[in-house]
Amino acid sequence: MIDIKFLRENPEIVKENIKKKFQEHKLGLVDEVLALDTKNREVKVHGDELRSKRNSLSQEIGNLMKQGKKEDAENIKKQVQAINEELVENEKLEETYSNEITEKMMKIPNIIHESVPIGKDDSQNEEIQKYGEPIIPSYEIPYHTDIMEALEGIDLDAARRVAGNGFYYLMGDIARLHSSVIAYARDFMIAKGFTYCIPPFMIRSNVVTGVMSFEEMDAMMYKIEGEDLYLIGTSEHSMIGKFKDQILSKDKLPYAMTSYSPCFRKEKGAHGIEERGVYRIHQFEKQEMIVVCEPENSWEWYDKLWSYTVELFRSMEIPVRTLECCSGDLADLKAKSCDVEAWSPRQQKYFEVGSCSNLTDAQARRLGIRIKGEKGNYYAHTLNNTVVAPPRMLIAFLENHYLEDGSITIPEVLWPYMGGTKVLKPKK
Repeated sequence: MIDIKFLRENPEIVKENIKKKFQEHKLGLVDEVLALDTKNREVKVHGDELRSKRNSLSQEIGNLMKQGKKEDAENIKKQVQAINEELVENEKLEETYSNEITEKMMKIPNIIHESVPIGKDDSQNEEIQKYGEPIIPSYEIPYHTDIMEALEGIDLDAARRVAGNGFYYLMGDIARLHSSVIAYARDFMIAKGFTYCIPPFMIRSNVVTGVMSFEEMDAMMYKIEGEDLYLIGTSEHSMIGKFKDQILSKDKLPYAMTSYSPCFRKEKGAHGIEERGVYRIHQFEKQEMIVVCEPENSWEWYDKLWSYTVELFRSMEIPVRTLECCSGDLADLKAKSCDVEAWSPRQQKYFEVGSCSNLTDAQARRLGIRIKGEKGNYYAHTLNNTVVAPPRMLIAFLENHYLEDGSITIPEVLWPYMGGTKVLKPKK
């Protein structure tokens, strides 16, 4: 959510930003907020006037009572009572305007960074840089679930019977590989100075609306029936929620954390979950990075975060590239975002395995995350980035380490987590 003072002083900039995000249907929100803001400020001024008048009359009542003029005092008390009744109605009106302003402001997208390329959707995202040489082997790479099945590492049929499409059983070496990658990613980030955390896997609605837009919430979140609780779609949600309504000390910043969690997503609009694959699923596990920092440091942190994901994947000998997300591909709270994509030898193209975002103060403003300053409190900046999210990343891992005989080589960094296993042999 942007600063209403900024909107008030720069309505045309806000409108131009909306156009850059190809959300013309939201242009009317700017004028609606301005009109409500004018009414709200008028109501507040009227309330202040009423309270000032009430205070003066209350003092007058005291003086009249001292003088023994009880009848005059009683008449003024009636005026005070009338003011009190008017104040009640005025405060209700003030609350109504304030709520309407907040509701509309939360639909207005964050101001994008000047470096963000303008484009309508992800087809217009721009490649930044490649890391590692993409390999196209002379032999055929099977579909990832075929590789897993040859290792007796996945059972999608049983998962469909138990939970439906979009779920899986991982078993044996594949399950161990999955957990090894998560454990390695955890230790990798701890070595970078991040604090490891396991957060709540459910959050309340006031946290959900603080960390994401209404559109994202509807497309992603599963609600717990009969409870004010939602299953998290990523640990970023509960990790940023940890700081809700907090005033942070400057000497404790930045908060750099890496968190593990299962993630649950409806994948609304995916037009059916692919039955055979694990690329788009309802449930997965993830290691995440979250930073809460001073505003002047957030862009330095942004570059650090995505570079850590690149470094992690390269340490597992997987070629990757970074991709700049264009304006139309940015979620409303994001000021700038880049994807890390891994190379798929089978498809001979890259696919997304992580996403890094700087939300500047938009998320902090929604959640009330402030920093205690010498001249007053101000909003923090928040950032998030995927460290690794198996089982999707397993697709890249298996394809890039697949040998012609069906074996999977294990890179050296994972040997300690795999009990010294260096090669996985097919069982079928």
